[in-house]
Amino acid sequence: MSDYAVSLYKLKGGMVGMGMIFEETYRPFFENAFRDGVYDPRTGVIKLEIAAVASRTGGRAAKYKESAGQSINDFSSYIEPDSVGQLLTHDVDFVCVATPDDRHFDATMAAIQAGKHVIVEKPSVLSMQELDAITAAAGEKQVLCKVVYHKLFDPDHKKLRTFVTDGVLNHINTGYCTLLEPKQISGAQFSEWIQGRNPGTYVAVHYIKLIDFTFGGTLKSISCSGQRGIVGEADGNTWDSTQLRMVYEYASGREATFDIHTSWVTPDNFPGYVEQEVQFRFDNGIWNGHSRKRGVECTVEEQTPITIKNSMNNHYNGTFVEPNGSRSQRGYGIEVLEEFAREVAYVEYGLDDLTRQQRIAQLSNGYYNDITSDRQTVATVHAMEAILEQHAAGNPDCVVRVNQESGGLVLYIPGQAEGVVLYEGQV
Repeated sequence: MSDYAVSLYKLKGGMVGMGMIFEETYRPFFENAFRDGVYDPRTGVIKLEIAAVASRTGGRAAKYKESAGQSINDFSSYIEPDSVGQLLTHDVDFVCVATPDDRHFDATMAAIQAGKHVIVEKPSVLSMQELDAITAAAGEKQVLCKVVYHKLFDPDHKKLRTFVTDGVLNHINTGYCTLLEPKQISGAQFSEWIQGRNPGTYVAVHYIKLIDFTFGGTLKSISCSGQRGIVGEADGNTWDSTQLRMVYEYASGREATFDIHTSWVTPDNFPGYVEQEVQFRFDNGIWNGHSRKRGVECTVEEQTPITIKNSMNNHYNGTFVEPNGSRSQRGYGIEVLEEFAREVAYVEYGLDDLTRQQRIAQLSNGYYNDITSDRQTVATVHAMEAILEQHAAGNPDCVVRVNQESGGLVLYIPGQAEGVVLYEGQV
């Protein structure tokens, strides 16, 4: 008899949003977990299923249910109005929030208030005030609230952090990151929600978190500019491209500057799924990563290529046919979701002597993707949104400074002596 047949526990998940992200990440996650279960030595094998979904019209949910067949269990589908509220009346243990970024807060807060564990797509929320509210609610309800930052699991990014942690690469000086997506992203897949939005919040947040998590330090200032006129009016508030700059300070007193360029108007016939490139310069080396051209090139003084070898990496290649005939998918968030399922199972069913509250604490404060570890990332998103809003209103070249005497986020507009306090508390 299979071990899975004697599994003692089951987790039921709720899904908010059935768009592209569901198709590329959550669908294979739920199907794999439904077929094989999720194993953790702290709990044993956990059977997992998608119990209910919430979406605007239910059309995509119906198509998925029909196409999935026996790959997934039967599930309930709820539509607007109040699709999330209806889902939360269902018997679910956790909720996955994969809506457009400006809709994360309401769904996440509702799920937490209902006592459900939550994992939400990046960015978790768009302001520090929203982050404070969710953090407080998760603590009060004693549930996990995690954020999907799948680039932290990319093998080259894990290797980068290993070199930094081990002191192989010494003191970050500057960094440049870019992620360019085809027009179909803004013109087709996300056309219903990008009005008034920007690609920086949508994709720059990957690298904001990567920088914050990998190098640590204290965020000091944020500035941003952008271009318009393709997916929206040339003088409107819908952005084609953005250029973000962050300045960090480290314990040594030295600073580092990071530039992140993002766009969703690359020609659709561009020879690649997306264009992703990172370059970080250290006191004693350079890290270059390019998803399409060359994988990773790392130069460390007196070590490469003799004692440290370079290796290629492919992040995301969709579904594979394994040698045994089965189909599988790794990357692009699958690992994050599997780990979240293990964490939820451990909190609810762990076989150790810790209380549920102690397990929550163990997986919360300081944990890499916990909502409590998202402060400098959300602060940057908050600042970027405010700066672009001022730019659209005719006030370009603004800068936000962090942890001033007057507030944690203070917006300075050229020509105005006094700053505008965006967030009073300390970041």
